[in-house]
Amino acid sequence: MRDLVLLVGVIATLAVLGLGQDTGDAGRVAIRKVMDDQQAAWNRQDLEGFMAGYWNSAELTFFSGAHESKGWQAALDRYKKNYQGAGHEMGKLEFANLRIEMLGPDSAFVRGEFHLAMSDGKTPHGLFTLVFRKFPEGWKIVHDHSAE
Repeated sequence: MRDLVLLVGVIATLAVLGLGQDTGDAGRVAIRKVMDDQQAAWNRQDLEGFMAGYWNSAELTFFSGAHESKGWQAALDRYKKNYQGAGHEMGKLEFANLRIEMLGPDSAFVRGEFHLAMSDGKTPHGLFTLVFRKFPEGWKIVHDHSAE
């Protein structure tokens, strides 16, 4: 009887661990899709589509250099000014070396690189860290720290 209880306990533990792995894998796939969608939107010059990957909230935070922006609209305005304003271009965006670490079933930490290819041959690039949170409407970036 004791062996049966032990066996059931081991099977239950393995099942729970397996479910956690499946949830993590599903989260990583969903987060990767958000980032792929962002890259595609950027490359078709669609900033609103790019911003769909971010939490549309005044609580969204964005760190770049020594500056902090707060709020979805402020982030969109900054992107418009820096990449669609007079004398600016968006270029072609590529994300690379993505590392998605699940922090739980509803949160993740993402590290990676961004590379832009501009028409004048310049190639701005840098590193980023993102915090994702799962909402009823899907995974969204709630914090972005990017550095060139």
